[in-house]
Amino acid sequence: MNSNLDLLQPYPFQKLRKLFENLAHKADLSPINLHIGEPKHATPDFIRQAMVEHLHRLSNYPTTQGMPELRHSIADWIVRRFNVPAINPDSEIIPVNGSREALFSFAQAVIDTAATPAPYVVCPNPFYQIYEGAALLGGASPQYINTTADNAFRLDFSQLPDTVWSRTQLIYVCNPNNPTGSVMSLDEWRQLFELSDRYGCIIAADECYSEIYFNENRPPLGALTAAHQLGRTGFPRLVVFNSLSKRSNVPGLRSGFVAGDAQILEKYLLYRTYHGCAMNPATQAASIAAWCDETHVAENRHLYTRKFSEATTRLSGAAAAQMPDAGFYLWYKTPISDTDFTRQLRRDYNVTVLPGSYLGREVHGVNPGKNHVRIALVAPLVECIEAIDRIKNLLNDLSRA
Repeated sequence: MNSNLDLLQPYPFQKLRKLFENLAHKADLSPINLHIGEPKHATPDFIRQAMVEHLHRLSNYPTTQGMPELRHSIADWIVRRFNVPAINPDSEIIPVNGSREALFSFAQAVIDTAATPAPYVVCPNPFYQIYEGAALLGGASPQYINTTADNAFRLDFSQLPDTVWSRTQLIYVCNPNNPTGSVMSLDEWRQLFELSDRYGCIIAADECYSEIYFNENRPPLGALTAAHQLGRTGFPRLVVFNSLSKRSNVPGLRSGFVAGDAQILEKYLLYRTYHGCAMNPATQAASIAAWCDETHVAENRHLYTRKFSEATTRLSGAAAAQMPDAGFYLWYKTPISDTDFTRQLRRDYNVTVLPGSYLGREVHGVNPGKNHVRIALVAPLVECIEAIDRIKNLLNDLSRA
């Protein structure tokens, strides 16, 4: 077996199951699960219909590069959404089976294990656990940048010395961020691009939450937009990952794309050809329908806006919940340890959230996820309101203790 498997930590949801072992909970309260970032809004009918109408195409092997129609629909969406010049659908886009699969496999294609000294992969802390696993199984050592409320969850690249950056081959950024909901500024992108130019590291920009935001006139700044605004023709050393899962409420479709530097994607396509991960034709047809429609996406954002408005209003006062820049997570500071808070919330009020410390690592003597919980406002509005009211009841219990 690959000895690097021994370096992997238990996945956050495995830790959560262990945290709840032998824990009783009130049976008279219906369970509300807000720990997994799985969209619960209904999948639009026209997407399902497009898939059904193309099931006959399952009799054909798909190509790794995907149908031209799909690549063109993605390219057109990128131009509309991110205000960039025409992007080449033949060399700057590859359809993928969801951003998670691509984020993991990309590291395996990028990391040069023959490099001396051994390579590093940088990611924010706390973080989506796939980044760390991809680095470790790719033969690199992960390095972390703590993001905390003290600096509005911004990426302080100066936390890592030149000796780390000089060995860094890949940096993952999540924009909007999971779990904090922060969006990178143009100045942060400028700093990151300068590091990429100086040290030659590749940027993997995870933007799967880019379409969940709360002001229709101010969509989050994307990596491709930032690169264009800063005059970076051809998106050098930049690859962006996006997905239909959150945007269109189709997490089971497993459909997304990577876009950016054509030279990198040429090599990544070669990797994927051997990896054997072509998207099935019916999924491609459904994806084309989804990328070509924005009405359902705006309606989806409206639902999340209502839930966040209700949640932040109810969690006001001393224990106020901060509105994120984007995404569907509340990154909530707890008055007691995050694991104790999570256990008591499950035991007394049958609501499940995720301890923030499970999403972070201790760096410079601190785990920046500690004393936070991630609350995924993915359930229907009524359930989310009920869950927030139960959380507030727990906060009242703790304040009286």
